Amino acid sequence: MRTLNLTWMGRLLAMRAVVLGLCTAVMLVVRVADAQMPLPAAKPPDGATLFKQQCAVCHTLSSSEPMRQGPPLVKVVGRPAGKVEGFRYSENLAKADFAWDETKLDAWLTNPQAVIPGVVMVYRQAKPETRAAIIAFLKEQN
Repeated sequence: MRTLNLTWMGRLLAMRAVVLGLCTAVMLVVRVADAQMPLPAAKPPDGATLFKQQCAVCHTLSSSEPMRQGPPLVKVVGRPAGKVEGFRYSENLAKADFAWDETKLDAWLTNPQAVIPGVVMVYRQAKPETRAAIIAFLKEQN
């Protein structure tokens, strides 16, 4: 009778060891697979978010809101530069003779002083994809 109990106990311990070994092997396979799978790419912020983060401190999107440091940017695409009534522009920007389009806005957001020397806007955006997202958002506001 004792032999049967030891055999039964031995078999139980052996099966436990096999099950634990299989579980450990499965966990290792899962960990290796997880380590090899690339993480999903972070979604870049959209134009509205970028505008709020980088532009809304100085600009509004409504002509009914009080003006801030910069003029409102509602319907800026196609609008003559330096011509929002009630906003006091720097002398050179007030004399500008162009309308805002995607190309001018891209150059402006890259370096405003290179477009019109003497302007007071200090914001610069080096990333083309960020500028493009902001400009696309501004176009939607037209």
